[in-house]
Amino acid sequence: MVGEHAPTDARLPTPTHERRDLMTRFTPAFGMPGLALAALLSVTACGGEADHNDADVEFATGMIPHHEQAVTMADLALEQGGPEVETLAEEIQAAQGPEIETMTGWLESWGEEVPEDMDHMEMDGMDHSGMDGMMTPEQMEDLESAEGGEFDTLWLEMMIEHHEGAIAMSEDQVADGQNADAIGLAEDIAEAQQAEITQMQEMLRTDG
Repeated sequence: MVGEHAPTDARLPTPTHERRDLMTRFTPAFGMPGLALAALLSVTACGGEADHNDADVEFATGMIPHHEQAVTMADLALEQGGPEVETLAEEIQAAQGPEIETMTGWLESWGEEVPEDMDHMEMDGMDHSGMDGMMTPEQMEDLESAEGGEFDTLWLEMMIEHHEGAIAMSEDQVADGQNADAIGLAEDIAEAQQAEITQMQEMLRTDG
């Protein structure tokens, strides 16, 4: 009996053969997902680091001095404007001052250069009129020298143009930016300043 079964037992695969066979059959199946997962994690990590792009930097770098000029114009309105203009100027300051701080914080956290503090651009002769809606030093001097109803009209006309520039800059950011917070702020700026444009246009019609 033993002799009859010996050849059959000899043909059975040894445990070593079984392990080698299992490794050959299943290693590719487990190895490929592992490689794919590693590749996915690598891509995700790279994407996480790139939380902003050039458009985000350009938006913050440009909007900071743009807002600073609006705050300067609001300062003048608080000194020389009529009651309605003064109230709107206070609202502009309350909105744009904190936005300047927010964008400054972004640039610092991104390791980008923050625009030089121009002390609200106090008629220092620095010309930023190449930016959308920015007033020239000459226009700012005209505004400063205006009085009464002339000041209110000129201020409203200039601030409408200024807001239109900010809206254009915000639309560029929404279209080209990457950072979600910066895009959200751009959307808020565009919405708020469009509403103020409508308000100022009505104020001009009423004064006229």
